[in-house]
Amino acid sequence: MRPDMPEEGKHRKLAETTYHRLLDDILSCVLPGGTVIQERKLALALGVSRSPMRAALNRLEGEGMLVRLNERLIVVRVIKLEDYLHSLDVRALIEPQAAELATANISNEEVRRIEQELASLEQTGSPTMKQHWEFDDLLHETLAEKSGNPFLEKTINEMRRYTKIFEQQAFPGRGLFGASDHRDLIEALKLRDGKKAYASMAQHIRNVRKRTLASY
Repeated sequence: MRPDMPEEGKHRKLAETTYHRLLDDILSCVLPGGTVIQERKLALALGVSRSPMRAALNRLEGEGMLVRLNERLIVVRVIKLEDYLHSLDVRALIEPQAAELATANISNEEVRRIEQELASLEQTGSPTMKQHWEFDDLLHETLAEKSGNPFLEKTINEMRRYTKIFEQQAFPGRGLFGASDHRDLIEALKLRDGKKAYASMAQHIRNVRKRTLASY
C-alpha cells in the first residue's frame, strides 16, 4: 500500500471538517429541515472547494441527514414526529444496556464531571436549549462510548440526532430538562450499579417520550 500523498490527506481532512460543520448546522437547525442544499453557495460560505463539499454532502446523505429528491436537488431531511418516536423506540432497546455496561468502564473523574455539569445546569433555573443539549450530549455520548461497544455507540449517537433535531424544531428556545432522571442515572454510576443504571436510562427515555407528546 503506497503512503498517502500530502494532497490526499489534506483533502480528507478538509472533507471531514466540512462534514462536521454542516452536521452541526443541521443538528442546531441553522440548516432546518426542508432547506435546499446549494453546493456552490455552501462551498463559498465555508471557504472550501466543491470537492470536499461534495464528499461531505455524500456522507450526510448516506447517514440520512440529507435527502436527494432528484439528480440535482438535495434537501435537509425533515424529522417528523413519527421519525422521532421511532428513534426513541430504538434508543429504548439499546441505550439502557449501554448505561449498564458503562458502569463498569466509566472513571470516577468522568462521573464527577457529569455531576458537576448537571449541578451547574440546575443553578441556571431555566436552561436554554443550547445549555440543555450541551449537557445531554455529554451524558449520553459518554455513556455510549463507555459501553465499550462501538456498534452501540454509533447507533445511539445516530438515533440521538433525530431526537435533537425534532425537539429543537418542535420546541424552539426551550429545553426539555429532566433533572430528576439525570440525578438517578448519575447515582447509579457512582454506585457502579448496572441494574439501576439500566432502569434509570429506560425510565428517562420513557419520560422524554411522555413529556414530548404532552407538549407537542
